[in-house]
This record gives sequence, structure tokens and C-alpha cells, in this order.
Amino acid sequence: MPRSIARVLALLELLQSGGIRTVTELAERLDVDERTVRRYAAHLVDLDVPVESVRGRYGGYRLAPGYRMPPLMLSDDEALAVLLGLVAGRRAGLTTATGTAGETAAAKIRRVLPARLVLRLDAVLGSLAFTAPPGEAVAPDSTVLLSIADAVNHHRPISIGYTASDGRRSERTLHPHGVVAHSGRWYVTAADLTSGEDRTFRLDRITAVRTLPGSFEPPAGIDPAERVLTGLATAPYRHEVTLRVQGTAEQIHTRLPAGVAIVEELPSPSSADPGTERWSRVEMRVDRLDWLPAVLASLDRPFVIERPDELRGLVEALAERLTRSARRSPPRG
Repeated sequence: MPRSIARVLALLELLQSGGIRTVTELAERLDVDERTVRRYAAHLVDLDVPVESVRGRYGGYRLAPGYRMPPLMLSDDEALAVLLGLVAGRRAGLTTATGTAGETAAAKIRRVLPARLVLRLDAVLGSLAFTAPPGEAVAPDSTVLLSIADAVNHHRPISIGYTASDGRRSERTLHPHGVVAHSGRWYVTAADLTSGEDRTFRLDRITAVRTLPGSFEPPAGIDPAERVLTGLATAPYRHEVTLRVQGTAEQIHTRLPAGVAIVEELPSPSSADPGTERWSRVEMRVDRLDWLPAVLASLDRPFVIERPDELRGLVEALAERLTRSARRSPPRG
């Protein structure tokens, strides 16, 4: 690569780090005079890279937002971070409806990398193993995601077209509070002006978004992530389970996460020994009960089943199976 071209690309890399760079600073970094820096900046402008000249005492050059992304100059560490981020995002379900966008972005980065770096990155990606299976991604439309995120950021009301799980379609007016990614799905928490309730909506079920005039003041202290988890834990299911478990909410959530169970720590009775551990009330709504006995056993904490009675029988059956297995002798020879 000719020396002048290498320095033009080096100038681009310096500008991509952000902020205003003075001509003097750039000349020192590139080991050229200030006139040459101005010529290099003009070369970038000719290539449609949006370089702005800032006048004044602290003026210099900076990159302005352009109609397209300028060429990126990535170091080895930055290239590795981008590619690993794309891999992790795809496995976690953090993708948009343009399902191949992550793959095409990775391919573009790989295509311009030096051969030695491609081999090193391939070695990392080829030897990388994950302890958890890929998430079941349900991708929202990128236009929907970006429009709702902008409305959240600027406190703008929106109108959406929504398809419920049973196929019913409706038009709703929302005051969106936050966007949450959970278990491969995207959600928006909002005040639903159509129903007068606070609701959570899946982004992949939103067919259209329109920003409405005006603005709103979001409630103080709202936690969109907590609201999504609470909504999932209280959704209508076949069985309603209520337990009392001796332990704190943090201890119980190690086996029963917030998206599955609502845990409320109970006050200690006035007559209780100060050293006695407090109890918590646990509420769940589940479609099946057969997985719960093993989870309760793994908590290794005293518990009381308040409802349903069917769960008592399942716990007793598990205890009997474990007892029989513990008393079984190993086979001879």
C-alpha cells in the first residue's frame, strides 16, 4: 500500500475514535505537516466520507453523520469483539427480522481482514463451545424495534397494530416505557391507553408502529425489566401454585427465577427466635407440575405446599423413588 494512502486511512481511524481532532494533533500523529493533513482530509471528502472542518480556537476535523457508514478501521481486538458479539447475539436471540444481517455483517468484516487475523479468528470461533443451547429467537421487525426505541427515548405516544396469541388483531395507543430482551424475545412495556392498563407486548407480534403527536411524562421509578418478568410469572396458566419456603428471595430465585416465580419475603413473627431464618411466600402459574418436585428438592430448604394438592402427591412420589434408589444395592460382579 502506498505510504500516502496508508496515512489517509490512518487519519480516518483517528477521526473514528470520536471528537474533534486539531490539525496540529493530527499532523503530529501522522508525522506530516498541517498542509498535508488538510490534503488527506480532502481525499476522504472526495471518497464521500463525511469529514467536517470545525473552525475556531479549538477547531479541527471530525466525522459527521453521513448518508452511509464510512469504511471502518478495526484493530485485532475490535474485530474479535465485533465477531464474538455477532455470534453471541445470534445465540441469545438478539436479532431482528432481517435474519441474515448478522451473517452478512460478519462476512463483510472477514472479507477485509488480513489473512493472518482471519486464521486467528477462525481458531477462536472453531474452538469456542457454549454451555447453554442456542436461544429460541423470535425476531421483531427492525423498523418496529427502532421506532419503538425512539418513542421510549423521547417519551412519544405511539399507535401499534397488534396480533394477540389467539390471533385477534387490534389497534392500540401506547405510552411506551422501555424495551426488554428476555429469553430470545423482545418486549415493550407501556401504558395501554386503549384498555387503561399497564401492559407488556411482544415486538414480534407488532405489525406496524406510528408515532403520534405530543409527549408524555413516564412514571417515576419504573423498571421495565422487572415488569416483564412479573408479567410472565403472573400470566394465566393451567395451575396456580402457592408455597411457603424458608429462605430469602435471592436464595429462592437461584432455582426459581423471577420470570417463573413471584417471591415475597414474609415478616418474622414477634415470638420467633432472632436467629431463625425468615420464610417467603412463592407464587407461580405453570402449565405442568411434574418438574416442580425436583426443583423444590434442589432448593434444599424447608417448604410448605399451600396449593394445589396434586403437587403434594408428586413430591411424595419423588421422595419414595429417591428412597428406593438410595437403599438399592449395586449389582454383583
